[in-house]
Amino acid sequence: MNYRSTTIKSKWVKTNWLLKHPDLRKYVPQTMPFNKKNLISMLSSYSTVYFKPTGGSGGFNIIRIKRKEKSYQIQFNTVKSTYSTMDRLYDKLERFSNKRPFLLQKGIDLAKTKGNPFDIRVMVQKTNKGIWVSSAIFTKIGKTGKVATNYNQGGRIGYLHQTMSGAGYNTDAIKHMETRLKKLGVSVGNNFDQHKKGFKELGLDVALDSMKKPWILEVNTRPQFYPLKNMKDKKSYQVIVSYAKQYGRSK
Repeated sequence: MNYRSTTIKSKWVKTNWLLKHPDLRKYVPQTMPFNKKNLISMLSSYSTVYFKPTGGSGGFNIIRIKRKEKSYQIQFNTVKSTYSTMDRLYDKLERFSNKRPFLLQKGIDLAKTKGNPFDIRVMVQKTNKGIWVSSAIFTKIGKTGKVATNYNQGGRIGYLHQTMSGAGYNTDAIKHMETRLKKLGVSVGNNFDQHKKGFKELGLDVALDSMKKPWILEVNTRPQFYPLKNMKDKKSYQVIVSYAKQYGRSK
């Protein structure tokens, strides 16, 4: 990984950049740093909240919290446990965080394709003229019962058209969404450039909710695309690699 492209680990820094932008703000689910006050506030507003490490990647260490009638249920990987009070829930999360910074994010009810939740990865890369291009879009289809859709979490990679038609979208709606996502990718690239120099690639994780609205869950500054190599149709992989070579990345 010796090619040059700026990386930002902190999800909180990146989320704030998006929130400062009037057009991008509406795509960001409410996100706050983890503390007791924010936990109480988020769970009084939303029935599902995600608890995720500020610097994590690959879908590791994410906990889903669900507010029930008289308790709170958390799920880590496939294991669920219930806490009868806010204090007990907070103590559990506080211990889990082990003094590392975590974020709380409003849970988006992911659209499903043939019964499995999915989100969308938009790869955005710079040409050697310094212009952002949304080079490829693919989907990450979660394993039923898992909290994250990531490849590392047993998820699988899918094609946008196939996945979205499995979610009940027709061809026109898919094309419209593809155009919208590509524009969104370029907007995020331009937004990041205003805050720091040297970005060459970004990977947007976008969720679609049941109302077909896209939400930016996070922006990766070191996006992985090696799983695409194993797909029958290697077109997306080849396009990404051809852009990546312009800034010295080979895989």
